[in-house]
Amino acid sequence: MHEDDFGSGLLEEELRQAAAILDPVPAGLRQRAIDAYALHDLQARVAELTFDSLVDAVPVRGTAEPPRMLTFRAGGLTVDVEVGEDGLLGQLLPPQPARVEVLGGPRSAVPVVADALGRFTSAARPRGPFALRLRTGGDVIVTQWLRS
Repeated sequence: MHEDDFGSGLLEEELRQAAAILDPVPAGLRQRAIDAYALHDLQARVAELTFDSLVDAVPVRGTAEPPRMLTFRAGGLTVDVEVGEDGLLGQLLPPQPARVEVLGGPRSAVPVVADALGRFTSAARPRGPFALRLRTGGDVIVTQWLRS
């Protein structure tokens, strides 16, 4: 170790301590970062949001609160999802069985199963930010996080 490396290490440690005292990371933010990392899956492919009825659809008169329609794509897989007052309804195309988790935060995944036709439902409507994690065969696919 060179003397310059030792001096740089001491300076870095002093700066770290000063930042901890003068500009500490809020405990809530630190916990959210830890929780977000716990949901991180290095093996997962990310499904791209290609349609969101809140952004892409034409408003319809007379409907108090229509269900939100979402479409995600990852490679050759399409995931269509409808989020309504009664929960979540979805289908995988091409149709195939899968394990689906509705993520709403760390340790709060709601597991559901997609049948042979790729259909899945969850009676619990997501509250707050949510994402889907799908396990099809050996693949793991995760959608981006959205607000319900």
